[in-house]
Amino acid sequence: MIFSPPRIFSLMGLAIFAILLYLLPPPLGISDQAWSLFTIFITTILSILFNILPIITASIIALSISVLTGAMNPKIAYSGFSESFILLIVAAFLVSHAVHKSGLGKRLSLHIIRKFGSSTLGLGYSIVATDLLISPAFPSNTARSGVLYPIVYGLAHDCGSKVADGSRRVAGAYLMMTSMAGLTISSGLWLTAMAVNPIGAGIAKTMGVNITFGSWLLASIVPTLVAFIALPYLLYRLFPPEHTFTPDAPAQAIKALAKMGSISRNEWITGGVFFSMLLLWSLSGIFPIDKTAVAFGGLGILMATRVFGIDDFRSQGEALSTLIWFAILFAMSTELARLGFMGSLAHSASGYLVGMSWMSVYLLLTLTYVFIHYFFVSQSAHLLALFGLFLTVGITAGVPGELMAMMLLFATNFNAMITPQGSSANAIFLSSGYITAREIYIYGGAVTLLNLIIFLSLGTPWILLITQ
Repeated sequence: MIFSPPRIFSLMGLAIFAILLYLLPPPLGISDQAWSLFTIFITTILSILFNILPIITASIIALSISVLTGAMNPKIAYSGFSESFILLIVAAFLVSHAVHKSGLGKRLSLHIIRKFGSSTLGLGYSIVATDLLISPAFPSNTARSGVLYPIVYGLAHDCGSKVADGSRRVAGAYLMMTSMAGLTISSGLWLTAMAVNPIGAGIAKTMGVNITFGSWLLASIVPTLVAFIALPYLLYRLFPPEHTFTPDAPAQAIKALAKMGSISRNEWITGGVFFSMLLLWSLSGIFPIDKTAVAFGGLGILMATRVFGIDDFRSQGEALSTLIWFAILFAMSTELARLGFMGSLAHSASGYLVGMSWMSVYLLLTLTYVFIHYFFVSQSAHLLALFGLFLTVGITAGVPGELMAMMLLFATNFNAMITPQGSSANAIFLSSGYITAREIYIYGGAVTLLNLIIFLSLGTPWILLITQ
């Protein structure tokens, strides 16, 4: 209960921390307003990390305090609710529910279990492999998570793992976490797997670094394949499913498919809508197709054909919860960047790099770039705010331009799981109820650390080898 003595003491400690931090003089170059907003933001993150408040509660309180204290203008504070990519999260989540309800998600998951279901680890690898294969056609990891989520949700249910009966850790929690981890590497494997990748390549080109589709893939493939091998196993050890080996599952899946019979009307409709959405999403990198409008269009057709009804809206409270907390944290993070908070930190850090070897500068810039993502609620915002600055500092210090640019671009993707709000794709999996925000901080942090080690230790010499 929120008013239990331990919770009260935790809240009091958090309030004291916030007051003391607020009373400290802002570091040089950071305005009073930026320092106030940072105090509220970091206190919110800590309340979620240490399980003092649920993410939705902490976010709502943070919004109220930010506006009432003048740390954020009301118009800016509420601006996140109009962001199209946040609405895409909600629409994709609702469409995913329709895929599950129609039975199509169950049918797809049973086919996967039939092939790879003898172990939960095998299912984890099959999910990430599917993501890697479809990612070049999807310039949005949020849209891609909308494709993967109903399949993962169906796999969890068909493995006997459900949130409602307390069996989320049987298999579902591991599969959801593994799918999130897969997105951190699939988004960086291909130049076209994330909309922000070509933007970064364009910025790098203005600084004399030319990155093509082929050169990107050549640089990314070695560390990405190693991460593909390592990530599902890492989570299998750190965040293990309760059921590991299921030798009878493939045979049971075949029986379940036979029992389901031929594809139903609702499955045909849902499949047609789902395939059309996938096609339009994949073409959005070529033609001016709005991904959010596609998702809402698909949802509208499912509603018109009564595959998804009004009652389904009432049962999907997590969609509204996700819209609220993500919109709030996005607005706070964006305003911190606008006020120059992240830029000031980066400029201050660059002052300590004078006289250092280029390798030391490269490592420090990469580490800083990764861990500063704790303060960002968007990979795009992170790249637009800091990529050009970090690349300029690195090249000026003697770091090879191709190496610095590629590592920062890969980091923009592989650090996405460092927090629940580190990527809009995370929000869909969190809304499932199979995983908690605190678990993402812990195990997402472990995934980010392993990605960082792999890309620095293997990616660095590989990129130098192919670019020299």
